[in-house]
Amino acid sequence: MTIKNPLLMLISFLSVPLSVLAVEPDWRDYQSVLNHVSAGEKNGVILMQVDYQAIKNNGSLDKAYQQLSGFNLEKLSNRKEKLAFYINAYNILALKKVADNWPTKSIKDLGSFFSPVWNKPAGSLAGKTVTLAQIEHEILRKMGEPRIHLAIVCASVSCPDLRDEPYRAEKLNAQLDDQTQKFLHNPGKGLKIEKRTIRVSKIFDWFEQDFGGREGVLTFIKGYRTHLPDLKVKANIPYDWNVNGLE
Repeated sequence: MTIKNPLLMLISFLSVPLSVLAVEPDWRDYQSVLNHVSAGEKNGVILMQVDYQAIKNNGSLDKAYQQLSGFNLEKLSNRKEKLAFYINAYNILALKKVADNWPTKSIKDLGSFFSPVWNKPAGSLAGKTVTLAQIEHEILRKMGEPRIHLAIVCASVSCPDLRDEPYRAEKLNAQLDDQTQKFLHNPGKGLKIEKRTIRVSKIFDWFEQDFGGREGVLTFIKGYRTHLPDLKVKANIPYDWNVNGLE
């Protein structure tokens, strides 16, 4: 039924929860970027590889970045919207950092020991220059969601894989669960059983406290790998920092 009375229309509008009124980016341009991500293998690791030359040449990454940087952050009204937005933001800016300097062997080569790439300007959000470290440590980690570490992608072979779709608030929990499942079922970088040890990614060492400490890491992993043998867990799979790109 159509409401024709202006006053009733206003009352109806004001009665809608703010979470419904919030607007996320449509991420259409970012999806165009992700269309250039495909399954492959590098250094013996199965991963999703990025065609950096293509996204640099066809302008899709530039469009995705412009949409990201111009978005009004005040439109993000709840935790899921913010998580989805900043995970996408991190991944887009990491892609941009590599594409802007393509070809490169590793994203770490774009920085130095005294000035790591993570601390260098990566782009702008709502007119403010940001770094990858700021998005990861000052925004995402403070939101108390450990699965972000299986979703943000630092453009390297041993990083979690880029999804073939943007993260969205409405299905974020399912997306993060799927990311975690896939990562922990990838023996090349997520989890593998070797001799009498369960070896997992160094991510679980670097960010151990985000998972609730050593016991929290074990509980987290067993939540996604329910039939693991009762073996000692070590977060020591070698981390391959080679770029996750097609060569």
